[in-house]
Amino acid sequence: MEKNELRLRIIGESHTALQMLRERLNGHKNVDYANYFPGHPELDDPEFYIRIKGKSSGEKLLKEIVGGISKDFSSISL
Repeated sequence: MEKNELRLRIIGESHTALQMLRERLNGHKNVDYANYFPGHPELDDPEFYIRIKGKSSGEKLLKEIVGGISKDFSSISL
């Protein structure tokens, strides 16, 4: 975390999961910008960038979004 920007590497995830996370983050009122960069498919883990508005906690916001996604999928039954 640097000032209002959180940068992290996501190990072992695909475009599907990262796209969903990016979409949810960009739809949040306290997020100015969220995007990921996959890098080389065989050499690099994707890097995710989140720029937060105001003094919100990037870590807390990320946990909230991931918890919401997890809850959405936990209610699915086949």
